[in-house]
Amino acid sequence: MQRRHLLAGAAALAGGPARAALGQGTAGAARVLKFVPQADPGALDPIVTTAYATRHHGFAVWDTLYGFNQDYAAEPQMAEGHSVENDGRRVTIRLREGLKFHDGEPVRAADCVASIRRWAARDPLGQVLIARTEELSAPDDRTILFRLSRPFALLLDALAKPTPPVCFIMPERLAATPPTRPVTEIVGSGPFRFLADERVPGRRAVYERFADYVPRPEGVPTWTAGPKRVHLDRVEWHVMPDPGSAAAALQAGEVDWWENPIGDIQATLRRNRNIVLEILDPTGFVGIARFNHLHPPFDRPAIRRALLGAVDQEAFMTAVVGSDRSLWRDDVGIFAPGTPLANDEGMAVLTGARDVEKAKREIAEAGYGGEKAVLLAASDFPTLSALANTGAEMLRRAGIEVELVSADWASVVQRRARRDPPAAGGWSMFFTFWSGLDLANPGVHQALRGTGERAWFGWPTMPRMEELRAQWFDAPDLAAQQRVAREIQAEALREVPYLPLGQYFQATAYRRGISGMLKGPPLFWNLQRS
Repeated sequence: MQRRHLLAGAAALAGGPARAALGQGTAGAARVLKFVPQADPGALDPIVTTAYATRHHGFAVWDTLYGFNQDYAAEPQMAEGHSVENDGRRVTIRLREGLKFHDGEPVRAADCVASIRRWAARDPLGQVLIARTEELSAPDDRTILFRLSRPFALLLDALAKPTPPVCFIMPERLAATPPTRPVTEIVGSGPFRFLADERVPGRRAVYERFADYVPRPEGVPTWTAGPKRVHLDRVEWHVMPDPGSAAAALQAGEVDWWENPIGDIQATLRRNRNIVLEILDPTGFVGIARFNHLHPPFDRPAIRRALLGAVDQEAFMTAVVGSDRSLWRDDVGIFAPGTPLANDEGMAVLTGARDVEKAKREIAEAGYGGEKAVLLAASDFPTLSALANTGAEMLRRAGIEVELVSADWASVVQRRARRDPPAAGGWSMFFTFWSGLDLANPGVHQALRGTGERAWFGWPTMPRMEELRAQWFDAPDLAAQQRVAREIQAEALREVPYLPLGQYFQATAYRRGISGMLKGPPLFWNLQRS
């Protein structure tokens, strides 16, 4: 099978002091890492949500069949290897020996098959894979068989992709849970065990090294590929919504790693010789305002289109990270800047001069009847809070009545899954960021799906978008893919499933005694601390 890489070229303490569970004194403390995540994970099942905090939690607990290396290509992880036969229509994956779940049970091919099916029901790329799969079975405990109706060049990339939802492997008994309902136990086969008895929602999550984890014997760890060697006994997540408290804790050495320091604090941190700031994801993060397409006022495409002319990406990015233009980019379209499919089709509506009065007139002409737009703001997530407040002001200036509902991110994640009308506990718009990797192409771009109730939160129905997406999958080369991508962007700016708000580059901050930090999402293997 001639594979093309899925994302080729994509790079251009609340709660007081934690007790040491393993070891005593200085030696024990050196094997405990204290991490401040961007937000509390809230949902602990990484299939039912696309929240990044849950994805990060997922990589600690669960393993994947394939990993994602520095060249944005798939490498065997739980898999020992694979074979491709019958002109690409038969793919056989062989599991490594000695894999165990945290409950002591061996990892079987049947667990993998059930996990793939559950993941694929939620993932845009997985849905295409399953649609082209005539048989997905486990002939024996170490063999996974795909029999395809036609070759699918992205099969291994789909199983490897680090973008949420990730194809994490769970025990079959848990993978049998409907994909819209969270699993009842957090049991994986990854390098860390989740300690449920130490979980304090909104404040803390704790992970312990899984003694029976077997890393790959060969290779170099890069992104989510290669051997996952664990040098820590324990990882503690301490949720600290207040940036000032997080900064103070990091500088005092009370925590070791702060995932997302906000822009106006980064300058202070850089002056501290004991702290390192590093950008782990070179593709950056793209902000979006996601519409609810089911209820007024944003069920009308003309109102959504009119708002494109009111978007000031510079204002949004300045609110998030400040005025240093080296940390952000405007003139951002549907595909992440710097990736092969980024283009300028239809971009005049976003790059031209802002005309809020024109947008206000067009919204009125589109039939806006004064319906209240309920906006969800993440109070414990400074970057998302900045987007929400800027967005609320934009809508008010455009003549839309706004109710800004502020709640912690976990509550926002729960509420955005509700399809009720805004006045009955639903919503009209929420704000989030996607990694540039998540917006690199139609295969991973969740916010471009137009499958109604099966689409990502907001549930747009866009038949033409689905047609174009299918054409992209069958495009024979990059040039053909780029031609289809221009049509996709034009269609997205006509239907407007969401508003693009700009791109920024997020530095992470950690104590200088930490080594082995990997690119990509926060990963806790390979890390050491002195």
